[in-house]
Amino acid sequence: MGQVRHILGLSGGKDSTALAILLHKEIPEMEYFFCDTGKELQETYDYLDRLKARLGIKITYLESERGFDHWLDVYGGVLPSPKMRWCTVQMKIKPLEKWVGDDEAISYVGIRADENRDGYISTKPNIKPVFPFKERGLVKEDILRLLDESGIGLPDYYRWRSRSGCFFCFFQRKYEWVMLAEEHPDLFAEAVRYEQEHSDGRTYTWTQGETLLELLERKDEIITDHKRMLTIEQKRADLKFLAQALDTVLDSQDENVPCFACHL
Repeated sequence: MGQVRHILGLSGGKDSTALAILLHKEIPEMEYFFCDTGKELQETYDYLDRLKARLGIKITYLESERGFDHWLDVYGGVLPSPKMRWCTVQMKIKPLEKWVGDDEAISYVGIRADENRDGYISTKPNIKPVFPFKERGLVKEDILRLLDESGIGLPDYYRWRSRSGCFFCFFQRKYEWVMLAEEHPDLFAEAVRYEQEHSDGRTYTWTQGETLLELLERKDEIITDHKRMLTIEQKRADLKFLAQALDTVLDSQDENVPCFACHL
């Protein structure tokens, strides 16, 4: 049996990047890879270049033997969705499995301790997933600290987008679709064409219940709702901070000698 390979998949997002920062000195033999669908934002490639330069690592870019349009035809023009993630299987999982082959491999996955999921990974028995962030109890604040201290920071698309992935990823929020139209109108137009140009006249949409053009007509409403949600989230964060601060104060008071009058 050959030597066990250590592999780490980079998505071009904050968590996998922070994991590379955490482990690149601990595991110098680590092999880094990126599954390139050919439908990524330019900002994703720029961020990977920044990571390579800062850590001095090599990244292997894996690709499916056939592109997205081929697989779209294979699946009858049905756009990928949360219930039918053929893009992940054909353009990420299978290229990874081919690259690893029959080698024993430990796959390091950047899922945090504050996330309740295991990710979408290979089920091949020779590829064993491990979760260093979960094992060490690292949460979002720790990931942001690692990125800041390394000087790598966050990818530019985080200004308007919450996750890495294809520019037409079906997991995008409606606000992110609106911002895609603002930041990359050519890519938004391409996503619209995928909805409209089905050979047999059927209609598929990236978001449930409306087309991208219908969504864009509600641009002002969607932006307003997004700002309102950010305000609510900020208020919740402020309340959480105050509650934690109060707990700290009360805990410190508990360590002091109690007032005798309270215990008569």
